[in-house]
Amino acid sequence: MKVLVTGADGFIGSHLVESLLEQGYKVKAFTFYNSFNSWGWLDTLPKDKLNQIEIFSGDVRDPNGIYEAMKGVDQVFHLAALIAIPFSYHSPDSYVDTNIKGTLNVLQAARKLETSRILVTSTSEVYGTAKYVPIDEQHPFQGQSPYSATKIGADRLAESFYRSFNLPISIVRPFNTYGPRQSARAVIPTIILQLLSGKEYIELGALTPTRDFNYVKDTANGFIEIAKSDKSIGEEINIATQNEISIRQLAEELIRQINPKAKIVCDEQRLRPEKSEVNRLLGSHEKIKRLTNWKPDYTFEQGLAETIEFFKNNLDKYKTNIYNI
Repeated sequence: MKVLVTGADGFIGSHLVESLLEQGYKVKAFTFYNSFNSWGWLDTLPKDKLNQIEIFSGDVRDPNGIYEAMKGVDQVFHLAALIAIPFSYHSPDSYVDTNIKGTLNVLQAARKLETSRILVTSTSEVYGTAKYVPIDEQHPFQGQSPYSATKIGADRLAESFYRSFNLPISIVRPFNTYGPRQSARAVIPTIILQLLSGKEYIELGALTPTRDFNYVKDTANGFIEIAKSDKSIGEEINIATQNEISIRQLAEELIRQINPKAKIVCDEQRLRPEKSEVNRLLGSHEKIKRLTNWKPDYTFEQGLAETIEFFKNNLDKYKTNIYNI
């Protein structure tokens, strides 16, 4: 089985590439073209793993590049996207171009090439603040940021291609993923990096919102299990633990583990606009367990321990003295 992973140079994408290799897949990695010839997090993989990967550098906004990359592959895991919510407030055009048009390019190429499976990556942010919990796949969509609005648009495009052209599509909807290699803009790395850099006042935005956190290796395994299941074709599927923790509780736990003397302070520039803040995310995992063999292998405590260890060993790769958006 030969597969293409778009966004392979990113956080979840690089872990998915590793998991696919471990399970015997032939992997083509679509990375974002740049003049540094950087392959993102793939550059940090051991040489023996990197040598097994076929690299294709391009841009998901370019239909020809996507078409060329998808030639000769059986399945596509489409992860490439712009994801930072604060950045989407002032650059929404780029989110439309990358998240919606990029997904359209993948769908169009898959239709022409008759690709056997396409997995389109969604996000729990499409649900907005929970109207009921646990949030199942029937929950209404709410575009509470330009980012989430573009992901809703991409999801609906994917659904339309399944219904209109019978494309074998699954929409994969991970709740908040965390772990090694995550961007410093995300909440868990933000807290860990501030603590490891010696700060005694940890700057955060809103503390009351809750999140359902998936460890990244469990998220990657979720993608693979969904791809293996014919029952998942035409479906939207959450990857969730069905557990929640508030940002305050999360910060207090990390402070306890790393620097018990640290205090939490609210930084106003980190606050989302009031109507844009997603106050509660608690996902249902009933559907993924019914349709696939997926189950999480890591507890939250195990995932946090591995994440802390990674950041301890990779502080030099992050800018810990600024607010990363």
